[in-house]
Amino acid sequence: MRTVVLATGIAAILAGGPAFAADDQPLPPQNAKKLSEIIAKVEQRKDFRYVKEIDWDSDGYTVTYYTTDKAKVQITYDPVTGESK
Repeated sequence: MRTVVLATGIAAILAGGPAFAADDQPLPPQNAKKLSEIIAKVEQRKDFRYVKEIDWDSDGYTVTYYTTDKAKVQITYDPVTGESK
């Protein structure tokens, strides 16, 4: 019985590990544009088809999207100005 309780406790701690690591990620600045505003800019680009992925790091938002001719495009946007870098 003690083994089961110990194993369950260890599993719970290991499962919660990634949640603690997420706190170390940089956050967008307080005066950052809304992500929806940045995506709206991307959707208005010529030959836009769909957004594949959006990543955040200290450099800004990196948006990966595809065009109607199936070209993959990656653009990094400044979170405060909403302009591409």
